[in-house]
Amino acid sequence: MLQGYSPELVMRVGYISIGVGVGCLIVIAALLIFLPPVYGWPDAVAATIAWLLPIALLASFVGPGFRLAMKDRKAEARLVQGQLKGAASVSTSRGLGMLMIQTRGGDEQYLVVPSKLKQVPGNQVSVVLTVTPNLRHVRSVGVMGQRMVGRIEPPVPPIMRRVQLVPLLTPVVLAVAAIIGDDAVALAPIPVATLVHAGLAILGGAILGGAVYLASTLLQRRMMAEVQALVPK
Repeated sequence: MLQGYSPELVMRVGYISIGVGVGCLIVIAALLIFLPPVYGWPDAVAATIAWLLPIALLASFVGPGFRLAMKDRKAEARLVQGQLKGAASVSTSRGLGMLMIQTRGGDEQYLVVPSKLKQVPGNQVSVVLTVTPNLRHVRSVGVMGQRMVGRIEPPVPPIMRRVQLVPLLTPVVLAVAAIIGDDAVALAPIPVATLVHAGLAILGGAILGGAVYLASTLLQRRMMAEVQALVPK
């Protein structure tokens, strides 16, 4: 998910994620301290389960990139040279464009900050990239040869902006929905047995979270179909 971004940016995102995780742990501790005297331990434990979801999502989405960023800070960037095949100032990753080159090993694609693509022409020339070995972040783009043809950037379809936002917003909305569904039922005065009440709380969080996940999956499929329809055949 964080491929192509700079190690420095990924490190900052990682530190923010650690802060969010610590905040969730504080909320969990508070719920376990204040809820048992009023609602009982089953409801208190059920109310805390949903707060583990943001930690799990951050660990799965940000954790791998954070580890790669730590390696890239100490690793030496490698040089990649090839023939330019195409470039675009937009991609499915927010804030990154795309550069396609042909190397001795075959065709390769790299996510690049759009500002570094301004010097890339529209004709076929040799390019030299400086790339970090793990996150594949392009630190520099060099053009070898004459820049004979200017690169014409077509207007960015609005659908591309939405495609970029969905992967970022889905984990946030999913976690919020699960927490609301879980805690709302856990704190609601439902006249049933304590264990049943706790089970209903967990079920409520799972239903809301599952609904968000299903809606996001269907929305992404629909958007990708619209993007594929824009590609010339």
